[in-house]
Amino acid sequence: MPTRRMGSQPGNRLRIVVIGGGTGLSVLLRGLKHAPVHITAVVTVADDGGSSGRLREEMDMLPPGDIRNVLTALADTEPLMEKVMQYRFSTGTGLAGHNLGNLLLAAMNEITGDFVTAVKKLSDVLAVRGDVLPASTQSIRLMAEMEDGSIIAGESQIPLTGKRIKRVYLDPEDVVPLSEALQAIEDADAILIGPGSLYTSILPNLLVQGLFTAVKRSTAPKIYICNVMTQPGETDGYSASRHVEVMYKHVGGPFLDTVIVNSATIPDLILEKYAEKGATPVACDVKRLRQLGLHIIAKPLVGYEEGYLRHDAKAVSKEVVSLVKRKRRTQRKEKE
Repeated sequence: MPTRRMGSQPGNRLRIVVIGGGTGLSVLLRGLKHAPVHITAVVTVADDGGSSGRLREEMDMLPPGDIRNVLTALADTEPLMEKVMQYRFSTGTGLAGHNLGNLLLAAMNEITGDFVTAVKKLSDVLAVRGDVLPASTQSIRLMAEMEDGSIIAGESQIPLTGKRIKRVYLDPEDVVPLSEALQAIEDADAILIGPGSLYTSILPNLLVQGLFTAVKRSTAPKIYICNVMTQPGETDGYSASRHVEVMYKHVGGPFLDTVIVNSATIPDLILEKYAEKGATPVACDVKRLRQLGLHIIAKPLVGYEEGYLRHDAKAVSKEVVSLVKRKRRTQRKEKE
């Protein structure tokens, strides 16, 4: 295989691969796209709920929802275009519940005959800063074995059972990763995992075996950005180290170098709002994270958007870029 080309983008920009899906990933990318880096987002295609699920079933295509969110986050367009991409129809036979951005991807998929090409063409239209790639072009269903032995089918159903998750897996299990995603990982100066739903956004990517093999083989820093709050039905009561341990259990062992965790105190009013839904802050258990051999970045890295907690994308991006630059300097000195 070819040697990893460190910083080979124009202007010697860092090449950063971000793996995940969901709202958390989109929030991070809004900040990272302003950094002097080239971004490749590798996005889960296991979604089977809402508009994405309907299009997946009716049009035999990959679910577009997570891809749409990432495209919108990385787009260099007017705010009105973002509203258009995220607009959801509330009325209309067949239209109600559909998201316009999803329909645009569906139309582009029909026109080009290929989902990856459709994403690239829409990326051009939206002046997307970076590359957006599905983890695989195969139809994937996320399955979960619960602690009581029951099996739940479908990403959208897993958090609704009220049962604790023992493990998740893909159907089929032998999913083939997108070759362009593998190349991006091979060329990466850093690989970011998350933030996002542990079982339904992050693990569906890592369980694509060839993709995880490429991640593990890479000599680039592998950085996990831990969620700020637990997710009801998925990670109830989980600490930061528990998130890491679950990933390790699913992929067969350690692979991360660094974990980024929030250390800011969350206001009581915000905590009360989340407590109503069963969510609590993810405990930053530094001692256990150190036992796992991880470099820890624990800083106040959250902001508030319409009463909800969000990662401070600019602050997190600054930490990531600083860490990767230090790593590059160290590697260069070792070669001298």
